[in-house]
Amino acid sequence: MGNALRFLYGQCGKPSAAGDSDSLGPHGVSSATVGVSAFAQDLLSFEITSKVPEGLSNHVASSRKAQANWYRKLLVAWRESNPPPRTPEEASRLVVQTLKGHRKANVEGLLGFYGLPLPHALVETTAEVPVALPPGVVYEFHTLPVDARAVADGDTITVYVSTSDPRESRLVPQEVQIAALERSEARAQRDYARADALHKSIVDAGYRVINIQNEEVLARKCRIRLRGIDAPEGSMPYGKEAKDELVKIVQGKCVRVLVYGEDRYGRIVGDVYCNGIFVQELMLKKGMAWHYTAYDQRTELAKWEKSARAKRVGLWASPNPEEPWEWRKNKREGR
Repeated sequence: MGNALRFLYGQCGKPSAAGDSDSLGPHGVSSATVGVSAFAQDLLSFEITSKVPEGLSNHVASSRKAQANWYRKLLVAWRESNPPPRTPEEASRLVVQTLKGHRKANVEGLLGFYGLPLPHALVETTAEVPVALPPGVVYEFHTLPVDARAVADGDTITVYVSTSDPRESRLVPQEVQIAALERSEARAQRDYARADALHKSIVDAGYRVINIQNEEVLARKCRIRLRGIDAPEGSMPYGKEAKDELVKIVQGKCVRVLVYGEDRYGRIVGDVYCNGIFVQELMLKKGMAWHYTAYDQRTELAKWEKSARAKRVGLWASPNPEEPWEWRKNKREGR
C-alpha cells in the first residue's frame, strides 16, 4: 500500500509552494492534478501516523475522530483499486463511492480541500464490463500501459500487446523472434549499434521491444478505432479537447479491447474498457464525440449522445457543430 502511494506521489509531483500560484486551493495546491498527489501524500501520512491533515476541520463539520474514520475507509478503497487513481476524476470517484451515505457537505468539503471535482461535475458511467464475449466479437486482448503520445485523436489510439499472450505468441513471425533474441545478445555484449539495427527491423515488422519495470517485453503494435463513435478531427473545434479527454482516460493504463474487425485503413475496430469504464460511453457523455450511426446502431450510444446534447456539454455547447464525417467529405472534395 505504502509503495503504491509513494509511486503516485512521485508521479504527480509535490504540492506547489504558496508563492507558485495566485489561485491556490485550501490545501495549498494550485491544480486538481497536484491535488491527487496531495491526497496520496495524506493517505500515506495517515497510514503511518493515523493523523488526518491539518486544516481539514475548516472545511468539514465532523469531528477529527469521524475524519479519521473516513481516511481508514479511503485507505481500504485505495488498496482495492488497481491501478490507484491518477486523475482528479478517478480520485474524486473513489472518495464519493467510499463515503457514500455520509453527509453531502462533508464529502464536498473533503473534495474541495484537495481541489478535486465535486460530485455534480463527475460523469457517471452505467455500462457493465462484459464477462462473456458479446455477439460479434472476434477476439479480445489486454494491452500494455498506453502512452499519451499514442493517442492520435478522440477516437483512435495506438497500443502494444505483449507477445506473452497465448494468442499473440502464435502470431509472431519467426524473423521477429530471431531478431529479438539476437538484439538481447547484442545488448549483453554492449554492441548497441547492432542492437539498434535489429530493433529497427523489429519495428518495421510491426513489433517493438518495450521496457516495463526494468523488464524487456516484445510487443505487437495495434491501431485501435473506437467502435461506434466519431470524434472531431484535430483541426476542428473541440478536436484538441477530445484528444486530451481520451489521453486523460487511458494514459499509463492497460486497456481491454473487444475486437469486432478491421476498417479500410487496417485499424482494429473495437470496444475499449479501462479500469471498468466503457471508454466510448465516457467520451459520448462528456460531449467529446458523436454516435457514428453510419457504422453502429446501438441504442445506448444514441442515448448517451442525446444526454450530452441536452446538457450542452463539450462540443454541444456550440449551436450547430459540424459532423466530422461531413468535414472529412468536404475536405476530400476541396470545399
